[in-house]
Amino acid sequence: MKRTDSDLTNLAGQIVGNSHETQQPVNWLKHKELPVADEAVEALLKASFQEWYLGAAKISSPLLCHRIMLLNSDGTVLSEYTHEGDLPGKQEISVPIKTRWNDQTNLALLGLVFDGSECRALYALLQAAAQALAGIFYYKFDLSAVSQIMKQQQISDKEAQGRDILFQVAKRLHDQNDVHSVLNVLLDDVEKLYPHADVNLYLSQDFVNGDARVKPLQLRHSTDDRNAQAFLSGRPVVNADEAGITKLSIPMSGKQAVYGVLSMTINNEHWEDSELRSLGMLSDTAGSAFENAKLFEQSNLLITELQLINELTKRLNQSLRLNEVFEFAMSELLNIFKADYCNLLQLSKDNSNFQIVASNVPAAANEIYSTEYGFCGMVYSSKEPLIISDYWATRAVDSSLMDGTGARSLIAAPVMSGTSVIGVIMVSHRSPNFFSYENFKLLQVLSTHIGLAISNASLHAEVRRMVITDNLTGLHARHYLNEQIQSRQRKDPCGSLVLVDIDHFKRINDTYGHLIGDSILIIVSDVIRSSIRDSDIAARWGGEELAIYLPHIRSAQAYRIAERIRSMVEELTDPAVTVSCGLSEWTFEEEKISVESLFYRADMALYEAKKNGRNRIFIG
Repeated sequence: MKRTDSDLTNLAGQIVGNSHETQQPVNWLKHKELPVADEAVEALLKASFQEWYLGAAKISSPLLCHRIMLLNSDGTVLSEYTHEGDLPGKQEISVPIKTRWNDQTNLALLGLVFDGSECRALYALLQAAAQALAGIFYYKFDLSAVSQIMKQQQISDKEAQGRDILFQVAKRLHDQNDVHSVLNVLLDDVEKLYPHADVNLYLSQDFVNGDARVKPLQLRHSTDDRNAQAFLSGRPVVNADEAGITKLSIPMSGKQAVYGVLSMTINNEHWEDSELRSLGMLSDTAGSAFENAKLFEQSNLLITELQLINELTKRLNQSLRLNEVFEFAMSELLNIFKADYCNLLQLSKDNSNFQIVASNVPAAANEIYSTEYGFCGMVYSSKEPLIISDYWATRAVDSSLMDGTGARSLIAAPVMSGTSVIGVIMVSHRSPNFFSYENFKLLQVLSTHIGLAISNASLHAEVRRMVITDNLTGLHARHYLNEQIQSRQRKDPCGSLVLVDIDHFKRINDTYGHLIGDSILIIVSDVIRSSIRDSDIAARWGGEELAIYLPHIRSAQAYRIAERIRSMVEELTDPAVTVSCGLSEWTFEEEKISVESLFYRADMALYEAKKNGRNRIFIG
């Protein structure tokens, strides 16, 4: 069978490289050794013998009139040619084919079987033929060896070029500080290296990249999915089908975990198995770069969140008024989460319902909900935050806030005071799947600081209430009344002051005891509260004397209010008591008006009422 040049090159490749894996061409050239017993050498000898025979046939060599044989160094026939009509010979001669570096070593033998007396002439021809055959063999051998060496050099050059490309890709990958760029560099460079391949990246974590080549990794059918197998095993999976298509799945691994799988589909003519190792190194480099970029992003996010929390806490604590805390928290949450709506609900003192105390939805202001209703009820009962990706799709509970605004995404968190829920924060958006898990965790942290600010403001309000409130009657303290009158006189057109004194109060204490006296004082205070407006200010002026400031009220109308108080006290007290009242008023037309003068005139009017028999009202 005639061999082609490519067949001979492969044979030479087996001789110089594959027959003895440790014996490279440099070694046998250096040590002048040839594996003469090797099958590849024998095959090349046969091919050379065939070529010599064809040449000898062209010149009608006398040797071809006899049986001529090629034997290996042990005397085994490798190939032979017999002349037609040639009778079995009786004589046999052979000539050794020496290795060109060692005259003592036979590469092969060229034998001749003939019948006749021409031995000397045939022997000379056979020697010449052996030299010619040796020349053909070594020419082919050298040509193939050099070709193989060049091929190996090409492979080495390609590997060096691949290493250089890999280094440049690795450098570009590690130059990126964000995950988007790492993935884009990886996919773009792989597509440049393998322009005929279909390249995709399957990530194991939720990640919105906007690149169609980046897909989520599904693990539900891991036994049949090569991508899942590569991810779970951490090793490349290569499948080659009969159509000449190779499918590769190479895990993208970092130091901490496997983050995804680089998937390629490529025709065999554009792929060599030796490239798998380099591609695996590239994928691992991308995994490390992805991990570093992820850590960098998380660090920046954490720093940003800490700065945000610090700034929010500082600004929340700048105000000790509850309504200001609520409004500021609402506006900041809307800005932080880029949300459409935000509602802050506060638990009532009796823990029976929630009231919306801050909202950017006008229709929802001051709405009241049961502690068992909707999402605020879920948060109240569980004391845990929640996230709703699509309210319209799940509708776990009914929510008038979500229905009324058309919102679909929601994050909510409890506002805690110690171990108790004192409120609920609800942040929503009209788009589904709008809020991330990071948003959910951040709201949980922010709600804690908002809860502290609310507790501080509530405590401050309570302390302030205690400071400006008389403990026994529940009316305001005298200094608070003075401050309010002074403030009102700067902006109101007029106002009236009523001083109320319980007649013979000392006699009540002496006769019935101080407990009864205190109860009488409380009843009179309740009567006063029930007889005035929310904008009016009632205070305990001192002892059994009470004071009422009526903004925007003239003395005539103040007199009617005082008369109502006087008659109700006489009717409702037991033992029955009476009160005397003194009135004074001021208007902006007066040149000199002060809190002291207003009290002085009311006090003089009260003195006149007492002097004239008590249980009556005088206007100063």
